[in-house]
Amino acid sequence: MANLDEPLRKVLGDKTAKVLEKGLDLHTVGDLLHHYPRRYAHRGELTPLSGLQDGEHVTVMAEVVKVQGRSLTRSPGYVLEITVTDGTGRLKLSFFGRKGSYKPEKELSPGTRGLFAGKISTYVPRSGQVQRQLTHPQYKVVAEKTAEQAAQEWADEIIPIYPSTKGLDIEAISKSVGTVLDGLELPTDPMPAPLLRRRNLIGLAKAYEGIHRPRSWEELGRAKARLKWDEAFVVQVALAQRRRAAGALPAKPRPARPSGLLADFDARLPFELTDGQRAVGGEIAADLEREHPMHRLLQGDVGAGKTVVALRGMLQVVDGGGQAALLAPTEVLAQQHHRSITGMLGELARAGQLDGAENATRVALLTGSLGAKARKEAMLDAASGAAGIVVGTHALLQESVQFADLGLVVVDEQHRFGVEQRDALREKTAGGRPHVLVMTATPIPRTVAMTVFGDLETSVLGQLPAGRSGIQTVVVPPEKPAFLARTWERIKEESGQGRQIYIVCPRIGEQEGDEGDSLDTEEGRRSPLGIMELLPKLEELLAGLRIGVLHGKLPPDEKDAVMRRFTDRELDVLLATTVIEVGVDVPNATVMVIMDADRFGVSQLHQLRGRVGRGSLHGLCLLVTDAEPGSKARERLDAVASTTDGFELSRLDLEQRREGDVLGAAQAGRASSLRLLTLQRDEDVIRDAREEATALVDADPDLAGHPGLAAELAALLDEERADFLEKG
Repeated sequence: MANLDEPLRKVLGDKTAKVLEKGLDLHTVGDLLHHYPRRYAHRGELTPLSGLQDGEHVTVMAEVVKVQGRSLTRSPGYVLEITVTDGTGRLKLSFFGRKGSYKPEKELSPGTRGLFAGKISTYVPRSGQVQRQLTHPQYKVVAEKTAEQAAQEWADEIIPIYPSTKGLDIEAISKSVGTVLDGLELPTDPMPAPLLRRRNLIGLAKAYEGIHRPRSWEELGRAKARLKWDEAFVVQVALAQRRRAAGALPAKPRPARPSGLLADFDARLPFELTDGQRAVGGEIAADLEREHPMHRLLQGDVGAGKTVVALRGMLQVVDGGGQAALLAPTEVLAQQHHRSITGMLGELARAGQLDGAENATRVALLTGSLGAKARKEAMLDAASGAAGIVVGTHALLQESVQFADLGLVVVDEQHRFGVEQRDALREKTAGGRPHVLVMTATPIPRTVAMTVFGDLETSVLGQLPAGRSGIQTVVVPPEKPAFLARTWERIKEESGQGRQIYIVCPRIGEQEGDEGDSLDTEEGRRSPLGIMELLPKLEELLAGLRIGVLHGKLPPDEKDAVMRRFTDRELDVLLATTVIEVGVDVPNATVMVIMDADRFGVSQLHQLRGRVGRGSLHGLCLLVTDAEPGSKARERLDAVASTTDGFELSRLDLEQRREGDVLGAAQAGRASSLRLLTLQRDEDVIRDAREEATALVDADPDLAGHPGLAAELAALLDEERADFLEKG
């Protein structure tokens, strides 16, 4: 008998175990049992020999009438030809190989009855009469007395098809699984019995049997339901433990003040906050007043006004005597945030200056490209507390950067930061943890939010601020060349009215140090268009317009200078890579042209599109592509053009991509911990698992009463993944 931790070599022998280890990275009985079939075949109904069609997959029952072997003339080898009949017609079975090496030669003698399954093909022998055959069919010898019963059983059998590897075919994997199942000895089921009864789930032993050797489709469905539950539940238990642990940590409360920076800021706002902004602001304000650190995810579609909401939270912390740090993924975005925040605050950001308000603070910018003097000044402002708000890139994470009293960390576009980077900033405070607000402009489907960000409370901004105009999106396809010519005309018309235009390419296009942010190109396709290749053409097509170039390889001061010129309307057109994907806010920009749009993902296209239509002027996004109608790439672009709902598009994006390892180990190239569970289809399972996991962890935080579940959790959370959860 073997348990899940038993090495495969002890159960299957060294030879098979080595092939499974090398080809499929399977080492233990548990590894093999979690190597689930990728699909299931069904032999189907028996077919009379008289009704066979070429190319048809069939299962027939017939009697062997002739067995004949012959050597092949054109190549070395041997073919065994067996003729069978069912009384309505005849069929030839062909087996190729070496003489004397066939089991069929020994098992299928004349007079033997059997079941034969395979794909029908036809050939024309010397006689000139078309004959049908099965090449290397699956077969099963049937005893006469149980012929009809055996035939039905064999025809109805569900055949698991496993992911295989060189040197180990599907049948060999199936036999290995069968050997393991026959000798399997499981400990007590790790799932609590009351939970299994509540959720109408079968036991684990039955689930393994049902997924690998299902006797019916219903049994297979019950097995999948149980194993999906296990995947969802163990992850949710890990996240529930983490939420509970985070909630127990100390943090300095930052209660709102009736008069202070926040109140002054609200009084000076030139626009009304949306209902959504007020509601989410209230959730953040309440979190900041608690004695335990806030861990909140703020997600909102492009242009939903997340920055204002985050800034109000930062001002509440400054009012409470603390500091807030805003961590941005790029210098362009950090500089944009700094400009945006200082602009919104006005005199409230000019502490110590003649035109500063009485209770003003400072907003410091700290990036890697700052000169020595500016860097020293920013670091002093952070360390002394003079700067209530510090905006920066990864430069904020360096050990030399200190804060007087860091009370809030705002992380913009969390997915762009590594675990260690986020953790380094969170540790820069004494006397407890800072509150943490994670912002993302990439709408996240509910299932992903519950799974990937399951340790965070989630707030969603779905309402656009008043005054924002809509964005029209149009595909510019290869079959309509007039559309592309019209694109350049439209750019000139918009520029003539004093408006500005973005043109984005997938890469820079330089041989040295190229920058690309596009989908993998298909074999045989041309390489994606680069901005340096397009620039000379644009200088002809858009003669007279002022064109600026922006990409990630430019020196930081040049990037900032180009962006400032565009913001100040000194440029008509900004030709860029995806460095302008998030955060860039120029209300006067009305047109976004995306070249080779099919080389980008759905969410990326949606983010780029969000750079226009940010003010009262209507936005236009043109998706230029050479993807043909009906192709998957065109379907993706048509979907983006059909809706501006980022959450709907994010679901589409999730369906088109591998989900990766929800616990972050995919960063190290490991396989996903989700094998059966799919985030886009199993929302009910994930929601129910989260509810059950939260209740169980509240009642038994350390799982002392559930040793089997604790062991499952330990197996999932190896050292690397546990580190991810601890720091994430």
